[in-house]
Amino acid sequence: MRALLVFVPAVLMAQGGAPQSTPPKAPAATPKAAAGTTKAAPAKAAPKSAGPAALATDDEKTIYALGLQMYKSLGPFDLSPAELEIVKRALSDAAAGKPDIDLNTWGPKLGALAGARGTRVAAKQKAAAAGYLAKAAAEPGAIKTDSGIIYRQLRAGTGASPKASDTVKVNYRGTLPDGTEFDSSYKRNQPAQFPLTGVIKCWTEGVQKMKVGGKTQLVCPPDLAYGDRGSPPAVPGGATLIFEIELLDIVSGGR
Repeated sequence: MRALLVFVPAVLMAQGGAPQSTPPKAPAATPKAAAGTTKAAPAKAAPKSAGPAALATDDEKTIYALGLQMYKSLGPFDLSPAELEIVKRALSDAAAGKPDIDLNTWGPKLGALAGARGTRVAAKQKAAAAGYLAKAAAEPGAIKTDSGIIYRQLRAGTGASPKASDTVKVNYRGTLPDGTEFDSSYKRNQPAQFPLTGVIKCWTEGVQKMKVGGKTQLVCPPDLAYGDRGSPPAVPGGATLIFEIELLDIVSGGR
C-alpha cells in the first residue's frame, strides 16, 4: 500500500501568477472645461488580457501533468506562495542558464529543509485531525480500540475472519480527513491482495475484526498509519487516514 515517491525538485507555475505591481495612485482631479468648449471623449477601457492558452495536444496535456506531479512532490516542503515564486524564478533562471546560486553548494541543504518542514507538516496534520477523530469516535456504531483505531461496521459479513498471518483480497478507498482521496482499488477496477503482515498497523488490526463479505470503515491515527513521515506525495506526514474496506476473500489461511 505504500505510495511510490518520485521526488522532482521543481514546480511548474503551480500557484498564482506573477506578483501584482503596486497600483498607481489615483490621478489628480481634472479641471473643468471652459464654457463652450467641447468635452473630450472618454478614454476607452483597455482590452482584457487573454487567459492561458487551452491545452490542445496530448503532449501539452502530458507536460501539464508533469507540472502537477512536480507540485505534488513539493508538498513535504510546505511552501508558502512567496516561496513558490522563488521556485518559479529558479526554473526561469535555470532555463536561461543563469542561476543565482551554486547548486552544488546549496543542493545538499535540501534534506535538512525537508526534514524541518516535514515536522511542521506533521504537527499541522495532527492538530487539524483532532476534531475529526473525536467526531468519528462519536458516530453511531463506532468502536475505539485500545490502540486508537476507530472501527465502524458498514455491512456485516458472514464468512470467516482473517488472522494476522493471512493474505486478504479487498476493495478499498482511502481518504484524508478533508475528503481528499489518495488511493482506491475501485478506481483501478481491480481488487487488491495484501498480506496483513505487510500493511499499516491499522489494517493489520482492523481487518482481522471483519468477516468475508463485510464492509467496514477504519479511521487510522497517524501512529498506526504512516506516522510523521507520511507516504509522500499522496499522504502527508502526521495524517489521519480513513479507509472503507470490503473484505472479498481470504486468499491463504483463515479457513
